[in-house]
Amino acid sequence: MLKISLVQFTPRFGDTSVNLRQIAALLRGVETDIIVLPELCTTGYSFLSREETRSAADGPEGKSAIFFQQLAEQHNAMVIAGFAERSGDKVYNSALIVLPGDELRIYRKTHLFSREKQCFDEGDSGFFVVQHPLKDCKIGIMICNDWRYPEAARSLALLGADLIVCPSNLVSDVWRIGMPARALENKVYVAVANRCGTETRELEDGSKQTLTFTGGSVLYNYNGEPLVQADKTEQRVITLEIDPLLTRDKSFNAFNDLLKDRRPGLYVG
Repeated sequence: MLKISLVQFTPRFGDTSVNLRQIAALLRGVETDIIVLPELCTTGYSFLSREETRSAADGPEGKSAIFFQQLAEQHNAMVIAGFAERSGDKVYNSALIVLPGDELRIYRKTHLFSREKQCFDEGDSGFFVVQHPLKDCKIGIMICNDWRYPEAARSLALLGADLIVCPSNLVSDVWRIGMPARALENKVYVAVANRCGTETRELEDGSKQTLTFTGGSVLYNYNGEPLVQADKTEQRVITLEIDPLLTRDKSFNAFNDLLKDRRPGLYVG
C-alpha cells in the first residue's frame, strides 16, 4: 500500500518565498509516501512574456529544488512539484521529481497551453516513469494540458506506470471528463493536483487577462472513479492510501487486455 497526498492552494504570483512557506505550512505533520503539488506552484501561472518567465525561473540547483529536496527528506517521501525551469537559454514549464536521498529528475511539459507558447520552450524530456525508492510503485508524470492527449497517458501506461500524477493549473471543467477517461483506458490511478484562486494581469493593449483556477484536486481509481476530491476553492491536503498492484492486470474480461489487444499497425499518427 502507498499513501499519496495532493496539495491544493493559491500561490501568490511572482513570490516564490511566500509560496514555499505556504507549502511547508500545509504539509506540516502530514505522513505520506508521495506529495504532489500544482503546476508552477512556486511562482504562480499568469506569465505574459519570455522575459517574465526567465526572470522567475529556477535551475535544478536553485532555491526551489533545495526546498523540495528538504521536503522529501523531512517527509521521507517522493515530491512532485511544478516550477519554471531555467536551462541555459531556455525556460520550461516543468515538474521536479525529488526522491528521498536527493535523487532528482525533471519532466518538461510536452503540450503547452495558450499563452504558455509565448512564455516557455516546448518540453523535450519525453515521458518516463520513476520507481518509488521505498514502495512497489511506478509513477508517471504529465502536466495539465498533457491530459488532452491520450498518447501521453498511454505512453506512461506502456512504460509500466501504476500511478499517473498531473500537476495542474486548470481553468475549465472539461478535464473532469477527460482525466477519469485516462485512468479507465489505461487501468491506472490518476492524481490531479490543481490550484485554486484567481490571477489578473494587464495586457499590452490595456485590457486585462483574468484566470480563475478550478481547484477540485482529485484522485481517480483505475476505473476512473473519484476516490476523494477537494472543492473548487479550498486550500487543502488530500491524503489517501492506494494499492498500486491492482493496476497491473490489464484484462477486463477473460478475453480482453487493454494493452495486449492494441493493434498499433492499424493506427494513424
